[in-house]
Amino acid sequence: MTQPEQPATDAAPATAPLRLVLAEDSLLLREGLIRLFDEAGFVTVASYGDAEGLLAEVDALRPDIAVLDVRMPPTFRDEGVRAALELRRRLPSVGILLLSQYVEGTYAHELLAAGEGGMGYLLKDRVASLDDLTDALTRISAGGTVLDPQVVRELLGRRTDPLAALTPRERDVLGLMAEGRTNVGIASALVIGVGSVEKNVTSIFQKLQLDDSGSDHRRVLAVLAFLRH
Repeated sequence: MTQPEQPATDAAPATAPLRLVLAEDSLLLREGLIRLFDEAGFVTVASYGDAEGLLAEVDALRPDIAVLDVRMPPTFRDEGVRAALELRRRLPSVGILLLSQYVEGTYAHELLAAGEGGMGYLLKDRVASLDDLTDALTRISAGGTVLDPQVVRELLGRRTDPLAALTPRERDVLGLMAEGRTNVGIASALVIGVGSVEKNVTSIFQKLQLDDSGSDHRRVLAVLAFLRH
């Protein structure tokens, strides 16, 4: 007996949701973030009220992204940033999102320089929507860098500026690169053509003596050169 033909389907296999761990000392904010992550389709595999708890279990959990506040117990100074550095050392492919009310610039450039995973630094009061948070986590999971513009400004303001060779336009372009924007996004923000952005980016690379290695890491290295000095 001939079996009926099965209907053809072009449906792509379902993508596993991103797995997150969260360290946030405020109970209300912690629970609120877990609900937001759930609404966005992510899975919070564990949450903690301090950084030590996260570090004690993260090796076994192997999340895609770790979301950390900057200031947590016991000193409420920079526990989250230092935990992020330790996490990057132990699990370099795990993405990291610092979500805080404060800009802690002491270790931020080290986080940007280390590891294979994406990195983000957003200010709680400036995350305007769930879509913004979802977009940031998605970009970080893909290895991207997401920085709040205010974070970029404060980090740049804390460094002396040896890059006198850069023009004002090139500085604008580099600042937007630090926010994680593409050339198209930079062109839109500055109301210039993509070709003009590409020329500025090339000039920045040349002035910072960043050789073409065939990868996109020169963008990150250009930002790091700006922040470091």
